[in-house]
Parts: sequence; C-alpha cells; structure tokens
Amino acid sequence: MLNLLRRVDRYSLAILATVAVASLLPAAGIFAVWLGWIVKAAIALLFFLHGAKLSRQAILAGLSNWKLHLTVVAATFVLFPLLGLGFSALAGLFLPAILATGMLFLTLLPSTVQSSIAFTSIARGNVPAAVCAASFSNFAGILVTPLLTALLIGASGQSGDTLASIEAIVVQLLLPFLAGHFSRPLTARFIDRHKGLVSYVDRGSILLVVYAAFSAAVVDGLWGQVAPWQLAAIIGLCAVMLALVLTMVGFAARRLGFDRADRATILFCGSKKSLASGVPMAGVLFPAAVVGPVILPLMIFHQLQLLACAAIAQRLSNRADEADEAKA
Repeated sequence: MLNLLRRVDRYSLAILATVAVASLLPAAGIFAVWLGWIVKAAIALLFFLHGAKLSRQAILAGLSNWKLHLTVVAATFVLFPLLGLGFSALAGLFLPAILATGMLFLTLLPSTVQSSIAFTSIARGNVPAAVCAASFSNFAGILVTPLLTALLIGASGQSGDTLASIEAIVVQLLLPFLAGHFSRPLTARFIDRHKGLVSYVDRGSILLVVYAAFSAAVVDGLWGQVAPWQLAAIIGLCAVMLALVLTMVGFAARRLGFDRADRATILFCGSKKSLASGVPMAGVLFPAAVVGPVILPLMIFHQLQLLACAAIAQRLSNRADEADEAKA
C-alpha cells in the first residue's frame, strides 16, 4: 500500500510537470490538429482498458451488499452534485465562469477505483465491497456524468452541443469500454500478466489528454485569466468541499448502522472523484479551449483527496489495531 501511495505521488508530480510543459511549449497549429486525433485514440484506448480490467466476478460478488452500494451511489451522484451547485454558485461570485463550471463538473464524476480500494485496504475495510462499489461507480459514470453535465451545465452553454456530446460519449467512451469488457476472455490473461505495462499506458493516456487540454487553454490565454489568488481560492473551496463530504458521508454511514469495515468502504468510495475518468470525459464533453480550466479544480481536488484519505486510512488502521489488542 505504501508503494502504491508513492507511485500516486510520483504520478501527481508527472501531471504537474505536464501542465508546466504545456504552459511553456503548448501544442499549436498543425501539431495541435494531429494531437487532437491522437488524444481521441488515447481516450478510446483508456476506456477500453477500463472495461478490460473490470471483472464481472468482482461485481457479482459485491452486489449482495446493496445497501452499501446504494449509499455510495447516493454520495457520488446525489450529495456531491448538490454541493457542487452551491460551491459553483459561490465560486461564480469571484472566479471566472469557466472555473466555477469546473467546480461543478468535478462533483458530477464517478469515484476513483485504485485509490478507493487501496485506502479501504489500509483502513482494514471491506475490500471486496470496495472493488464492486468503485467499479460500478465508474461504469455508471459513463452514462450518469454526461447526463448530469447536460442537465446542470449544458443549459449554460459551457458544455457544447448536447446531442454531439452524447454521440461522442457513446463513440469514444461507452463503445470502447464495452468492447474492452467483452474482450476479457481474450485479454484478461494479458492484462493480468502485464499490469505494469497496462498501468503505464493508462496513465500515459491521461498525461497526453492533460497536455492537449492545457495546451489549448494556454493558447487561449489561460494563465492571463487566472490570477494566483484565484488558484488559492480554488484550493480553499476544494478543501472545504472535501471536508464537508468526508464529514457527511462518515456521519451517514454511522447513522445507517454499517459496521466498521463497511463504514470505511463507504467513506473512501463515496468521498472521492476520479481524475482518470474526469480528464478524458471533459475532453469529450467540452470545447478544447475550455477543457484546461474546467479540469483545474478537479486536479486540485484530486491531490487534496489523496492527502486527506491517506491520513484518515492510517488513523482508521491504528484504531482497528487498538480494538484488536483490546479484545485480545
């Protein structure tokens, strides 16, 4: 688990480095056109791999705990969007409209998979349920996130043409995802044997999308529009939102009578948002020039959730150890 967290930290640095490269050497002209086509292929490959890694056995094994999964879904696609509407309205009072849109967009995304499972394991939670909950959240997000985006953001015109967005989601995300999942009889062994290679392709695709997104935004004048104090404001808003979600999800899990292991699963699966899904989805749902500022709040929230959940997971693990010692 510690090795996983160290890899996550290195990946965070890689994302920041990609943003820096895009800021200094943005793609422009014919290179930007070719990059756009490469990015579309990378997004399709990314979701093909997501589908290929999703085990039906893991989903079926966890479906019996329907109350837990319903709680995670409610936190991810109901509680978060409601908070997003409030925080987006607040951000709109002093931030550019596109950054306020980004605050809302991050709340419409599915949960993470890898880190949700990792933190649940560290906290000695219900890992099989975490696998199921996180996997289902990502599958549902392919359909739910575009619908919520069209409903809550589309009216403002920031997400582009709704019908075109739906078509792009089906072609670039849903079909590759389903193709990957149904290819498991042929690809599962290869993926299991080459997890390192698959991980590099997965993460490399996201870095490519981040570079393309911020290149388009920099060419459009992103850093001339976002002042340092506005970045600090986004960090503050994301920190407050994360604290509220963690508190509310943890309180709800206790009030609903879940045991300690299930409460840990709900907390980590229901309080996080996926950068891996959010970046390519933004690339499909929004015009290229605005993708960079739209995903800026998501990138900040992603770093904060990793730091907070790492500390919480370790604390829950220590408490579980103390409880075991007391019983002994």
